Amino acid sequence: MGRVSRRDLLILVGSCALGRTVRASDQPVFYYRDYSRCLPEYLAALARTAYEKREREIALLTNAEAIRKRQNWARETFWKTAGTQPERTRLKTRVTGKFERAGYRVEKMVYESQPGTFVSANLYVPSSGKRPYPGVLFHMGHSALGKANESYQKCCQGLARLGYVVLAFDPMGQGERINYPDASGTNTRLASVDEEHNVPGKQFLLLGDTASRYQAWDAIRSLDVLASHPAVDTKRLASTGQSGGGTLTMLLACVDARLSAVAVSSGNTENFACADFDPPGSTDDAEQDFIGSGGLGFDRWDLLYPVAPKPLLVLVSERDFFGTYSPQYLTSGREEYEKLEKVYELLGHRDRLAWRDTPLPHALTYSLRIEIYNWFERWLKGSDRRIEEEPDVAPEDPKTLWVGATGSVVPDFGSQRPFDLIKQRASTVRQARSASWAEALGMRVAERRVEMRVLARTATEGARIEAIELNSAEQVWIPAWLFMPEKPQRSNRTLLVFDENGRNIGAEEDGLYHQLARGGLVVCAADVRGIGDMRPEVGRGNPEYTIPHDSEEDFAWASLILGHSLLAQRVEDTLSVLRAIKNDQRFAGRRVVIAARGRLTVPALFAFAASPLTDAIYLAGGLVSYRNLLETENYRVPLSNFAWDLYRSADLPELVVQAAPRKVHLAGTVDASGKRMDLDSVRRVYSGENVSVSERAEWDEAALGAI
Repeated sequence: MGRVSRRDLLILVGSCALGRTVRASDQPVFYYRDYSRCLPEYLAALARTAYEKREREIALLTNAEAIRKRQNWARETFWKTAGTQPERTRLKTRVTGKFERAGYRVEKMVYESQPGTFVSANLYVPSSGKRPYPGVLFHMGHSALGKANESYQKCCQGLARLGYVVLAFDPMGQGERINYPDASGTNTRLASVDEEHNVPGKQFLLLGDTASRYQAWDAIRSLDVLASHPAVDTKRLASTGQSGGGTLTMLLACVDARLSAVAVSSGNTENFACADFDPPGSTDDAEQDFIGSGGLGFDRWDLLYPVAPKPLLVLVSERDFFGTYSPQYLTSGREEYEKLEKVYELLGHRDRLAWRDTPLPHALTYSLRIEIYNWFERWLKGSDRRIEEEPDVAPEDPKTLWVGATGSVVPDFGSQRPFDLIKQRASTVRQARSASWAEALGMRVAERRVEMRVLARTATEGARIEAIELNSAEQVWIPAWLFMPEKPQRSNRTLLVFDENGRNIGAEEDGLYHQLARGGLVVCAADVRGIGDMRPEVGRGNPEYTIPHDSEEDFAWASLILGHSLLAQRVEDTLSVLRAIKNDQRFAGRRVVIAARGRLTVPALFAFAASPLTDAIYLAGGLVSYRNLLETENYRVPLSNFAWDLYRSADLPELVVQAAPRKVHLAGTVDASGKRMDLDSVRRVYSGENVSVSERAEWDEAALGAI
């Protein structure tokens, strides 16, 4: 190639993302598409639509009536995204012990937020001052110690010494409510207490339920306990909390009108679909991710609109955008705060809204506690006195605060864990053949014609190889290898391969696809969103946050939040590849069979059931069923194979029944823990005449060539 000018170089560089053929001097040069940008750009488009929809609605808040309607809508929409609001049942509150300290006493309490679900809590009651006292419900951040965390104890003690009754309760998976304990019985065996929320939170999704609903209901019932105490003034109830507790304060503030004042400290005050969305966005703990909220124009700041015009304090750490939350945390928070500020102005109470920040890292630090004290002094007591120093506080040993003898509500009170509820609900769901699973999955299959685009051709021994791509959705291009045999074909089959390790595994010389092609089989090996060459690029921002969040799980959460599950996207990609094969005249009259491995067996099976264009499917190392997943405490199924309320519409064995008489072969089927199942167990689940099973998940020429 001749000398490339600076202008030609700029043209080449500018075309990289588009995959166009351009000319530099006299030589044609082709630059392949950057497939790692497809999934992020697709989600960015969904987020942009969600952001614009919400912006239009917020712009209509020009009078008190419009604001009131938005507040009601926010409450209703929260329950729509979180799951059905439970019925109030008997709390059965009991005090298991108490002790006295200077200026207050602590009552150790336990109650049932739902029948059989026990909540451990400490009630701080002032020993001086005039009754009834203002009441404060304190929410914990994601500390394994829960209510015994030192900084949280300090705030509760400080409020009690200032004349507030404070109820501090352990959230799901924290303190005495650890649900996945190690041998100690009080520490989690999971990677963190965040996972204590996420592990059951993901299983909830298949049943149309969420950790958001579970957590919010615990908070509502805890406020019931606080309000019922004879020392509490029910007209002066407030709530505060740090980090995840700040976010839980937001959930409660949205749905419970009894609160007179609110202080959110380092909560996730960042909208997901923000102005400068950087995929996968602020995907955090399960209770903070509102399923389908993007399409509704509902976001995290909508939780705070029902508070207006009551006093609301927003406390933030200016360092949180470095690693605790996403890089958009501060910019999104400030933008949304200013919108809410206009609402307070319209309602005539601008002075009841405030933003305070600290340069210190993420924690309920001394200065933030002082701000909380002063906020409640002003709005719950009407005091102009400025508190400059924290009252004397002295955190207790965690065991001193235990409500039960062992520090766990499960052995101490026989409490049900979230997993127990999940397993019970799964057993009551009546499964039946249904075509509604496609609607539950949220399928968005485009009607347009899907065709292959050949990017390059090359030869290898006994076969021709084509690099192809096809347009599956807006911003989404699927790359694939096409291996064409040169010998007269002894088979009329085209094998469509989806490997969880990516299309390049098996594409090398003398590799699996080469071997199959030399044997006379046409092989198309494709990636789908998030797999292989379509694994997403790392987003912008501090590496401490962006690199850990560049994971399939976070992109799966983002997809669920924006209303289009990653599972549905992969089913659509699979169907697009299938349609492109069928639309290519070179393959007219040929049978199409699918082979999928690992976590791609689930979307492949859905696509197989959805389309009559395939004749058979081979699933290697696939999950046995969603029922098994919902009955497995220590499961290893990725979130990319979950969708909202999907189990109520279909399970994997039903898809096989629906596909009959087309053939299905299950090789090395695994349970939800990843353990290979014996053949008799598999046959008990899959008894159809169109099903065959084998013990090992073979992935070689013999296995794939025989489909």
